[in-house]
Amino acid sequence: MSKLSGWKLTFVRVLVLLAVITLTIFLILNRDRVQELEALGYPGIFLISLFSNATLILPVPGVLFTSAMGAVFNPYWVALAAGCGAALGELTGYVAGFSGQGIIENKQWYARVTEWMKKFGGLTVLLLAFIPNPIFDIAGMVAGALRMPLWKFLLFSWVGKTGKMLVFALGGAGLLELLT
Repeated sequence: MSKLSGWKLTFVRVLVLLAVITLTIFLILNRDRVQELEALGYPGIFLISLFSNATLILPVPGVLFTSAMGAVFNPYWVALAAGCGAALGELTGYVAGFSGQGIIENKQWYARVTEWMKKFGGLTVLLLAFIPNPIFDIAGMVAGALRMPLWKFLLFSWVGKTGKMLVFALGGAGLLELLT
C-alpha cells in the first residue's frame, strides 16, 4: 500500500476530522439515550464509556456513571469494562490529530503537550489518561499528529483510563457502603 501524499492526504484528513466532529455532535445531542445502555450490565458500561470518551473537548460525564455502576456491580469489573471502552473511545482524538495536524500545530497548548510527548512519550499519555481532565483529548491529538504507534497509544491510554475508572468505581462502591 503506497503512502498518501499531497491533496489526497489533505482530503483524507479533512474527511476523518469531519467524521470525528459529526460523532462528537451526535453523542452530545443523544447523551440521554446513551445512558439507557446501563441496563446491559458490563457491556453497557463498556459502551457508555466508549461513547462518552469518543467526544472531543466537550466530554460526556462517563466517570460519574462509572462511580454509580461501581456501587451496583463489582467495581473491578466495572473499571475493566469502562477502561477498555474509554481507551477505545479516545481513538477519536488520536484520529483527529492525524487528520488535523495542520490545524492544531499553532496552538499554545499543542506546543506544551508536544514537548511532554516528545520527552516522556507514552508516560504522558498514561498520566493524562489517569488524571480526570479535558486535556487528554489534546494528548490524543498530539499523539496522532506525532504518529505515535497506535498500539502504544492504546496501551498507555488503557492503563491510565482503567486506573482512573477503578478509583471512581471503588469510590462509588465505598459511598454506597457509607450510605447503607
